[in-house]
Amino acid sequence: MASVLIVYYSRGGHTAKITQAMADHIRQQGNRCDVMQIGQLGEINWGEYDCVVLGACVLYGSYDKSVFAFANQYQQQLSDKPNSFFSVNVVARNPEKRIPENNKYLQKFIELSAWKPNDVKVIAGKVDYPSWRWYDRWMIQLIMKITDGPTDPTSVIDYTDWDDVNVYADHLLSLAK
Repeated sequence: MASVLIVYYSRGGHTAKITQAMADHIRQQGNRCDVMQIGQLGEINWGEYDCVVLGACVLYGSYDKSVFAFANQYQQQLSDKPNSFFSVNVVARNPEKRIPENNKYLQKFIELSAWKPNDVKVIAGKVDYPSWRWYDRWMIQLIMKITDGPTDPTSVIDYTDWDDVNVYADHLLSLAK
């Protein structure tokens, strides 16, 4: 039985949903998977885990400062285990942007973070204009207009490839062995 820890940051809830899907998939195969949200962390017993994972969403071209703070604070503990970082972003709606080398947001994390993950993954996110605050909706519509994305304020489009999320969860298990 493998033991995986997934720590994540989610702003609107979609990264949390992706994280939970990974955890459920790992558990369904008879393994242990603990999930912790940045901002609600308790004490982490790093020795209990065979693999550690950090995931975060992108908003306005960057990650929340708490993601960098976590990676900096726990750089050594993350590096001591097989590890992975996953980035959830809507630019990955385009298949070529799901390739880590082609995703500027993931590359920006690697450049700015003190922790350098051994393994990385890009996961396409979700456009959910109706649930966003007016300012976020307006700003993201502007970004989408520039990048030929959806701008209809009633749009709710989940670009996440849920089968690929399960493949990534299996990959995490392979890292843990």
